[in-house]
Amino acid sequence: MPIEIDPTMHPQCAPLAWMIGSWAGAGVVGYPSIESRNFGQEIDVTHDGRPFLMWTSRAWLLDEQGNQERAAAVETGFWRPQPDGTEVELLLAHPTGIVELYAGEMSPAKVELRTDGVMRSPHAKEYAAAHRLYGYVKGNMMWVMDMAATGHPIQSHVSAELRRVCPAPRQRSASGTSAPATR
Repeated sequence: MPIEIDPTMHPQCAPLAWMIGSWAGAGVVGYPSIESRNFGQEIDVTHDGRPFLMWTSRAWLLDEQGNQERAAAVETGFWRPQPDGTEVELLLAHPTGIVELYAGEMSPAKVELRTDGVMRSPHAKEYAAAHRLYGYVKGNMMWVMDMAATGHPIQSHVSAELRRVCPAPRQRSASGTSAPATR
């Protein structure tokens, strides 16, 4: 599926243009301290013409029939592609009291990141590091995450496959004008 580059998108964001839009799908979450479960997820990725993408992800646990059981993870943040065209940063905040800064490399269909810094509130669970890999495969967003938390070394934690459910909604650009939707 070809990717259209929105002319109002900042040129630094071009390698991440495939992410822009709304995504939905399912995956599996598990860890030594978490029973393996299926989950559903929605991700919205937008831009306003400045050199970053805005990211919001919501997830919920699914019961054995695939119905939503209860809310799970939420994260919001920013993808910051760097001027060299290969480096990218991802800043994420979680309502559990954790803030992450990832650094990594991007290409037109793949992003690989590792935590460069993790901050926790005094009441957040112990969380030390993570590794994330995102890919654009046959029109879908596929991603995996390994993490080190609660005294365990870095290991598999979550993976999902999401399909694009709609292009990005019209955004207000930094200048206040309306930007067209992208695919």
